[in-house]
Amino acid sequence: MTKTFSRRNFLASSAGLVIGVTLPLKGRAQSGAEAAMGGNATPGETGSFAPNAFVRIAPDDTVTVLVKHIEFGQGPYTGLSTLVAEELDADWSQMRAESAPFDNELYKNLAFGLQGTGGSTAIANSYTQMRRAGAAARAMLVEAAAAEWGVPAGEINVEKGMMSHPSGKSSGFGAFAEKAAQMSPPEEPTLKDPSAFTLIGTDVPKLDSRAKSTGQAVFSMDVYREGMETVVLARPDKIGATVASYDDSAAKDVPGVTAIRQIPQGIAVYARSTAAAIKGREALEIEWDDSTAETRSSDEIYDAFSRAAEDGGLDAEVIGDGAGPIAGAAQVLEAEFRFPYLAHAAMEPLDGVIEVTEDGVEAWVGSQFPSLDVPTIAQTLGVDPATVKMNVMLAGGSFGRRAQDTAHFAAELAEIAKAAGGTGAWKLIYTREDDMTAGYYRPLTVHKLRAGLDESGGLVGWENVIVNQSIMAGGPMASMMQDGIDPTSLEGSTKMPYDFANARVGWVQAESPVSVLWWRSVGHTHTAYATEVFLDMVLEAAGKDPVAGRLELLKDDAGRDRAVLEKVAEMAGWDGEPVKGGKAYGVALHESFRSYVAQIAEVSDVDGMPKVHRVWCAIDCGVAVNPNVVRAQIEGGIGFGLGSVLFDEVTLGEGGTVQQKNFDTYRMLRINEMPEVLVEIIDSSADPTGVGEPGTPPIGPAVANAWRALTGQTVTQLPFTRATEA
Repeated sequence: MTKTFSRRNFLASSAGLVIGVTLPLKGRAQSGAEAAMGGNATPGETGSFAPNAFVRIAPDDTVTVLVKHIEFGQGPYTGLSTLVAEELDADWSQMRAESAPFDNELYKNLAFGLQGTGGSTAIANSYTQMRRAGAAARAMLVEAAAAEWGVPAGEINVEKGMMSHPSGKSSGFGAFAEKAAQMSPPEEPTLKDPSAFTLIGTDVPKLDSRAKSTGQAVFSMDVYREGMETVVLARPDKIGATVASYDDSAAKDVPGVTAIRQIPQGIAVYARSTAAAIKGREALEIEWDDSTAETRSSDEIYDAFSRAAEDGGLDAEVIGDGAGPIAGAAQVLEAEFRFPYLAHAAMEPLDGVIEVTEDGVEAWVGSQFPSLDVPTIAQTLGVDPATVKMNVMLAGGSFGRRAQDTAHFAAELAEIAKAAGGTGAWKLIYTREDDMTAGYYRPLTVHKLRAGLDESGGLVGWENVIVNQSIMAGGPMASMMQDGIDPTSLEGSTKMPYDFANARVGWVQAESPVSVLWWRSVGHTHTAYATEVFLDMVLEAAGKDPVAGRLELLKDDAGRDRAVLEKVAEMAGWDGEPVKGGKAYGVALHESFRSYVAQIAEVSDVDGMPKVHRVWCAIDCGVAVNPNVVRAQIEGGIGFGLGSVLFDEVTLGEGGTVQQKNFDTYRMLRINEMPEVLVEIIDSSADPTGVGEPGTPPIGPAVANAWRALTGQTVTQLPFTRATEA
């Protein structure tokens, strides 16, 4: 049975102002519950109220928020809807959420200037915007009710989705939806004082949990179109290789295979089912040209990067006399840290559907940057971008994998349609092996650190030279590089909260055919480990307590860093004794995405590997819109980061062949290995900052510092399995 799913009932307006503009009738949407599941309700149903590009209020009192950020588990459906509901004074039970369609002007990320999700900015860039959307809707509903009831608007009370007047008149929102739609929205709607918040700061249930738990949620993997073919790509086992020649005669004989076509990215196998497509691919005989491929092993790349660090690279940051005073120090400490390529390994590999009709092109993709994917599809197919419709679907995780500045997946999807020619529908699927071996990894990185201490243990100089590939160079985001330096390559190693009188950070841009991409917490994932583990070594050499030593080094204006460090020490009962009864305790402090996080890990030695029992975490992320989501993201970030430092690496073997292909060789953290996590959120009135990524960077160094206290071993090449097997 063929299931046809479409989202043609999305917003169809091109209004230019996001907040404070009443959209035409064709832009007014139905109750979001049905639309979110692919129902047949149509835009502009009688009485619907669309005060702006984000809010829809239907006659049945449901309030649908169109969320401009992709939902892949991090919570924007719930977070952005909370902001609207707070200012609207809605009841949480009436709230719905669905993905906004592609419209770069209406739905751009205010941090980026284009429609996209990343950098832990979803709540941060939407905080005021979505509150204004809710406040504008509330004001218009109240005005409509006041006119109908013949009373002053100021006398109408709104609470939990009901409007009431002392005269006894009362109504839900839906009864006034049609009348409110004729009102002019306020240009500057009044926002609540935070003291009046009833939803922001509370643990409201996530809006997408029920649908995901019952299997009703629709992902791009669930999308089927009439006559659709499934496609898989044959890719090289060495990254950067190209097709020299191929023989598809055996593949064409596989039942269900309909066509074999070469596209720029490889050999595409078209079939009537996924199984047939994969079997057809297995039957292909391909000769690959490795002349443009990475043919070095990981160990060879490490050694090359290590040598490259010796010249110091470009100055990314120089404080005082830089690294100069290290030469005359009474004691000099040195360490080299090595970080492997890492795959994102999201539960749902990349997949998407594209359909070409006489009317245009429609795609269903878990797109993290639709503003880049849509023009890429249009350019590849040679069509007007206005004729390309992008449905941003739910996605089963990303961790950075779907944030493609090159839009390479969208390009592959379009190339498949282009090669097929004519009209039709095609689903492109990555298998787990495709996902693991196709590149787009966290960059392999080398840090070389030096520090100098005087006779009394005072820090007189600090140097960190970092070598890795640039994620930004050569792509659409190259303009974000600063004086030839990619900030994502070293973020977290500069502007540290510690009062280093003399310090230098250098960066060397390395080259490799291996494609690299941001990974959860981007540069912070390795800079936090290198700096916080090395700092622990420095404090130990100086005879200082890891917590007290950090507090002593903090700058005078590092109050938020100090607060989380003191809080986590209090939570864990830190008493200056890092080893107690067979367990050790390690601390790490790191700020990323404008959030401040400190963690302490409790670790024991089980068969030569760290067993992490408990992790205490304090975070200052500004206003916690939904504390439960914040805690969940921190817990998830800790589990994600812990698995990566203990087990994970993508290695290139002799000749450059990728060696990890599935979860049997790319070891993930298991449920019985997940520690107990205790999270405290610092009360704050500051605007919200990131939570999806900041929990990941500190867990590795916290565990490593505990492990060194317990065993005397400093792990300088990740993952831990390398060190313990050596």
